[in-house]
Amino acid sequence: MSLKIVVGSKNLSSWSLRPWLALAVTGAPFTEEVVQLDKPDTKERLLARSPTGKVPVLIDGALAIHESLAICEYLAERFPEAQLWPADQGARAMARAYSCEMHAGFASLRREMPMHLTKRVTKAPTAEVAADIARLSTIFRTTRDAYGGDGAYLFGRYSIADAMFTPVATRFRSYGVAIEDPVARDYCTSLLSHSAFVRWEAAAKLE
Repeated sequence: MSLKIVVGSKNLSSWSLRPWLALAVTGAPFTEEVVQLDKPDTKERLLARSPTGKVPVLIDGALAIHESLAICEYLAERFPEAQLWPADQGARAMARAYSCEMHAGFASLRREMPMHLTKRVTKAPTAEVAADIARLSTIFRTTRDAYGGDGAYLFGRYSIADAMFTPVATRFRSYGVAIEDPVARDYCTSLLSHSAFVRWEAAAKLE
C-alpha cells in the first residue's frame, strides 16, 4: 500500500512542507491530499483526517502519524536507504539538535514573517527577528563548515535538517531579508533550488 500525506495549503503551510520534502526525497511512491486552510469546511476536513485537527498527517496503511518531526523520524526508519539522517553519529546528533531547535524555536521569525511562497515584499526585521536571523545564519555557516564537506547541504547530502530549514529560506526570500554571510546565503539558495522544493512551489503557485 502506498503512502499518503495530508498537507495544508502549499503556499502557506510550512509544517506541511517539511515532512513532504522528506517523503519526496525517499523516492517512495505516495499520494497527497491538500486541505486548503482558509475555507468554511477546513476545520471539518482536518478533524476527519487528524486527531489534532491539524496538518500534516502521514497515512501508512492503518497508521496515521501526525506532527511533522515525528513523520520525518518515521520516514527515516521506514526508508533507511534514503539516509535522511547523517550516517556519522556526531553529525546525526547535531542534525537532530538543529531540527528540534527549528521545531521549537524562532517564534519571532515565524510570527512576524509567516511562510507565504508567492509574497515578495521588503520588511525590516524587528530586533527579535534580527536575533533569530543571526542565530540561523550562524547555524548555517558553522554546520556547513564543520559537516558539509563539498556538499550543498548542512551535512553534505540532503537530510531532515535541510527539510526543517527550507521554510526559513522561503521567508528570507519573501520578505527581502538580506543574508550577509556568503555561506548561509549559498545554503539558502541550495534549499530553494532542490528539485523536491521546486515541485512543491510550482503546485503552490497554482493554488
